[in-house]
Amino acid sequence: MAGTVLGVGAGVFIFALLWVSALLLCALLSRASGVARFSVVFVFLGALSITAALLLLPRASESPAPEVEMKIVDAFFIGRYVLLAFLIAVFLGGLFLVLTYHVLEPVYAKPLRSY
Repeated sequence: MAGTVLGVGAGVFIFALLWVSALLLCALLSRASGVARFSVVFVFLGALSITAALLLLPRASESPAPEVEMKIVDAFFIGRYVLLAFLIAVFLGGLFLVLTYHVLEPVYAKPLRSY
């Protein structure tokens, strides 16, 4: 099922966008005064006719086409493990150097005060 989000296709989102925009436009036009207030009927009928056209004239067939099974091949298999080995070696070398400098840090003697 290509092109689905949350198990539904693009048509559901088109219907949702159509009706949310139509209802928002109806809400805005209902606050208008004069003849513009009655255009709410035309907006509603337009959204209804677009919905009917989209439902009655589907774009795809009702039965989905059979999908061909694809075999996934990792062509960069050896290179990936070489890169992983290199990164592990650099990490261990850096860890060795950090720990060496941490353990072998010199401790300087504090001078004695003599009066």
